[in-house]
Amino acid sequence: MEARGWDELDFLCVAGDAYVDHPSFGHAIVTRLIESLGYRVGVVAQPDWRSAENFGRMGKPRLGALVSAGNLDSMLSNYSAPGRRRRQDAYSPGGASGRRPDRAVIVYCNRIRELWGDVPLIIGGIEASLRRIAHYDYWSDAVRRSILVDSRADLLIYGMAETQIERITRQLSSGVPVREINDIPGTCWRTHDISAKYKCNGIELPSFDAVRCDKKLFADAFRVFYNEQNFASGRALFQDQGAWIVAQNPPPPPMSTAELDKIYSLPYARNPHPIYGGQSVPAFAEVQFSITSHRGCFGECSFCAISLHQGRVIQCRSRENILNEAEAMTRLPDFKGYISDVGGPTANFRARSCAKSFTDGACRGRSCLYPDICRSLKPSHSEYMELLRSVASLDGVKKVFVRSGLRYDYIMAAPDGMEFLEELCMNHVSGQLKIAPEHVSEPVLKCMRKSGVRATEKFIRAYREINLKLGKKQFLTPYFMSSHPGSGLEESLELAEFMRAAGVRPEQAQEFTPTPGTLAACMYHTGLDPLTGKPVYVARDPSEKAMQRAMLQYWMPCNRKLVERALYKLNRTDLVGTAKKCLIK
Repeated sequence: MEARGWDELDFLCVAGDAYVDHPSFGHAIVTRLIESLGYRVGVVAQPDWRSAENFGRMGKPRLGALVSAGNLDSMLSNYSAPGRRRRQDAYSPGGASGRRPDRAVIVYCNRIRELWGDVPLIIGGIEASLRRIAHYDYWSDAVRRSILVDSRADLLIYGMAETQIERITRQLSSGVPVREINDIPGTCWRTHDISAKYKCNGIELPSFDAVRCDKKLFADAFRVFYNEQNFASGRALFQDQGAWIVAQNPPPPPMSTAELDKIYSLPYARNPHPIYGGQSVPAFAEVQFSITSHRGCFGECSFCAISLHQGRVIQCRSRENILNEAEAMTRLPDFKGYISDVGGPTANFRARSCAKSFTDGACRGRSCLYPDICRSLKPSHSEYMELLRSVASLDGVKKVFVRSGLRYDYIMAAPDGMEFLEELCMNHVSGQLKIAPEHVSEPVLKCMRKSGVRATEKFIRAYREINLKLGKKQFLTPYFMSSHPGSGLEESLELAEFMRAAGVRPEQAQEFTPTPGTLAACMYHTGLDPLTGKPVYVARDPSEKAMQRAMLQYWMPCNRKLVERALYKLNRTDLVGTAKKCLIK
C-alpha cells in the first residue's frame, strides 16, 4: 500500500486458503477482477483468527469486506468422513493443517464485526454458497441456519461470483447502502419483512424451525430449492430463520465466452505469494500448468456440489483465449513443456447439453444423463479434440494431458466417442486414466443419479482394447465410494465382486461425506429421496461404514478382518477360501 501511495483500501478480501495468484483459486479471480474495475483491493490470507489483529493490518476498507473459507468447505477441509482431523491441508503452505478455523466464514466475519461493526460484509465461495439456506451439517449432525444469518454478513454471493461482484462493487461505490442491494441474481440477502416475497413473485420455504424438527418437511423444502436453481425460470426463495428472513434471488445467467475470456486474461502472477518463502502449496502444484477450458456440469451427480455452485449450463472460453494462456505458460521459468490438464468440472463437457440450455436454462425435474441420455443431448467431442490438438501443436509444448474427470457414459454414447478415446489414449494419458464410476449397484447408482454398470463395463473393455491396439501399457484408476445413500453391505459386496471380475484394484477409496446443500446430503439426513419422496437406505452405524469402506480394497491385509466380518454377516462364507471367486483366503 505504501509503495502504491494508498492510504486505504476500497475492498478487503479475507480468504481461508494460502494466497496463490492463479485462476484456479477463487480469491485470485475475485481480487484481480475488482482490481481491473479500478478499485484498491487487499488480501488477508489465512489470518490468525484467535484475535482481530491480523484482520486489521491494512486498515478499514472504504467500501466493504469480502470473506471466503477458500476452495473447500472448511469442515470438509479440516475433517475426514469418520470425523478425524486431517493431518494435511492441500491449500496451505507446506500442506500444514490448522491454518484455518472450523466454520471459517463465521469465525472470520465475527472478527471483522469486532473490528468494524458497520463495514459492508459480503460472503462467498463454496462454504457460503452451499450453506445459503437451512441445511444439514454432517459434523454436528444437525440442521443449521443459513450461514448468512450465523455470520452476520450483509450479503451472500452463491455460485461463481464475477457478475455479482461487478454489480455489488459498483452499487457500493455509487453510495447505495448495502442493506438496499437486494436485486442482484446469484445473491442472498436478509430482511424482516416477509411481504417482500410479493414484490418479486417469490415463494416461501418452510421455516428453519419447521425443517429442523421434521425430516419430511426438510426434504420437501429441499426439492423446491433444488428445482428453482434456474436463471431463466427460477423464483426467489424466502425462508424464516428466526431472527431474520433469508431471501435467495434466482441464479445469474451463464457467462458469455467473451466474459469468461476476460476473467482468464487478467494478469495473474500464477504463483504463491512471496511471503511463503518458496514453500509449496500442494493444491497449486496440482494446477500450476493446467488450463480451465469451461465451467458448469450437466452430469448432476447427487453427491457433487458443482451443479448447485457452478450450475448445469456449460460456459466455454474461446479456443483463441485458451491458446493465448497456453502460449504464455510456455514462457514461465518453471515450465518444462507439459500442460497437466485442459478441462473443467468434467473435461469432455465442452459442448452444451442442448441449444436451449443457454437461453432457457437446465430443464426442471429432468436430467441430461440420468436415467438415460436425453434425446436433445447430442454428445460430441469434435471441438474438444481440436482444442487439445491446437494446444499440443504450440511451440514449447511437448505434451498435453487430461486430468479432469471424464464422463465415460458420454464418451460411449457419442458418435465420435471411440475416435476421442483412441486419441486420448494415444496422446493425452500419462500411464493411467482416472474415471469415477463411484459404484455398480443399481440402488446406489439410482441415488447417485449415475449411469448403470453396463456403461462402465463397456468403457473398461474399450479402453483396454484400444491400448492393446496402440501397444501402450496404460491403466485405469477408478474411483469408488462407500456408504453413499442406497448402499448397504450387500451393495458393497456387489461392488467388490465387480472389481474382482473386472481386475481393477483402486489405489484410493472414498467414504461418502454428506457435503452441505447437496442432494445426497438431504438423502443422508432424511432417509428420503427428496425428488421422489421414496425411502432410501442410509448406513449410519460406524462399524457398517468401516466394513463398506474395507470392501472397496478387500485385497489389502489391513482390511481382512473387516471384510471377513462383512462376509459372515451376509452369510457369504463361500467367498472365503482359495477358489477363484473368493475375496479373501
